[in-house]
Amino acid sequence: MKQLSTKVTSNGHGQDSSYFLGWEEYEKNPYDEMKNPNGMIQMGLAENQLCFDLIESWLAKNQDAASLKRNGQSIFRELALFQDYYGMPEFKKAMAEFMEEIRGNRVTFDPKKIVLAAGSTSANETLMFCLAEPGDAFLLPTPYYPGFDRDLKWRTGAEIVPIHCSSSNGFQITESALQQAYQQALKLDLKVKGVLVTNPSNPLGTALTRRELNLLVDFITSKNIHLISDEIYSGTMFGFEQFISVMDVLQDKKLENTEVSKRVHIVYSLSKDLGLPGFRVGAIYSNDEMIVSAATKMSSFGLVSSQTQYLLSALLSDKKFTSQYLEENQKRLRSRQKRLVSGLESSGITSLRSNAGLFCWVDMRHLLDTNTFEAELDLWKKIVYNVKLNISPGSSCHCTEPGWFRVCFANMSEETLDLALKRLKTFVESTDCGRMISRKSHERLKSLRKKTVSNWVFRVSWSDRVPDER
Repeated sequence: MKQLSTKVTSNGHGQDSSYFLGWEEYEKNPYDEMKNPNGMIQMGLAENQLCFDLIESWLAKNQDAASLKRNGQSIFRELALFQDYYGMPEFKKAMAEFMEEIRGNRVTFDPKKIVLAAGSTSANETLMFCLAEPGDAFLLPTPYYPGFDRDLKWRTGAEIVPIHCSSSNGFQITESALQQAYQQALKLDLKVKGVLVTNPSNPLGTALTRRELNLLVDFITSKNIHLISDEIYSGTMFGFEQFISVMDVLQDKKLENTEVSKRVHIVYSLSKDLGLPGFRVGAIYSNDEMIVSAATKMSSFGLVSSQTQYLLSALLSDKKFTSQYLEENQKRLRSRQKRLVSGLESSGITSLRSNAGLFCWVDMRHLLDTNTFEAELDLWKKIVYNVKLNISPGSSCHCTEPGWFRVCFANMSEETLDLALKRLKTFVESTDCGRMISRKSHERLKSLRKKTVSNWVFRVSWSDRVPDER
């Protein structure tokens, strides 16, 4: 029998996770309003389809870019030829300026320090290859994106050690949790090379606070390790706070152009903010010249096509468009998120209060038969197979508390979302727990939760929200 590598024969990819299994079930029976109205609705895919009309309108008005022309003349042959792995200077400049715009132009990005990659998956893996040897560890706060088990570990041989976060404080990162994770890695005889966070968080849908970012920078400074800030959802902020990047903190602490700044790296992508995951556009930003040089060479394995770079450099260079797009995207995300949360509330289900992202972190602990992950998976199976909604269980995100689920809201129409909420409400009302929750008792439940649970639990409307200090 032909011998195969362990990467082929092992399950290190994580394909057997409930996160991916839900996708497989959806693909067998996808919902379609006309062709398959009883099919499964995909609520496990973090795609942003809310502003496609804005991009389509721009394309219709900018035929040169859409048709691969310059001043009316075709540049097809120029773009069809080989491009080196450094990327087009005009595209990297446009990317840098777009990243600055999202951050309120408070910080600057040098296009020469940007490395292009085929999406954030490729960018994160490339950073792992640059920063860690096989067997070295990165600390990640829980819950975290299930795909990181594949992106960070599968081919690189790196390890993940969880930073356990709790619902008691809205899953915020604490100093004690950081120290415990670091000590746990040492007990496992693992060399800690850094911390990786998503900001805003996937799956929580919350941006890191300034306190958390300061804590992280202080921690990696004291341990002499790296910090990777995956900021691919930075343009999805729909709350009333500004997005605070790790770059803001470096600037506030006057750490630019220091050894610490060389150990802080940013991953970005256009998959979430612009809703273009199929275009495969990602980027690494680093102040370390050696990282930039090595990652640029590695990008040969996952380049962004020259046609894509040309088209998007024109789009991102249109400042009037990007300004209008970011504002409208924020409005639509806020409206859609509120629609989901209100619908869940009508079924007696609350969510972590969120201010960013394409999903909500939904609390279904009261629907579990027992407070176990087995009960969580049982509930997940009922929702997938009976209710026909694909949502992601918290255990697939390494959450330490059973009963939390990630539910996406931006990858479908309002009508499809309403149908999904109707299905879920029917299911909840059919359960023993649901039958016991009358409207009156539901109001008492909300009142009790407001008194006993952290104020990070979402209240129905954003209109009465007091912005948190950042």
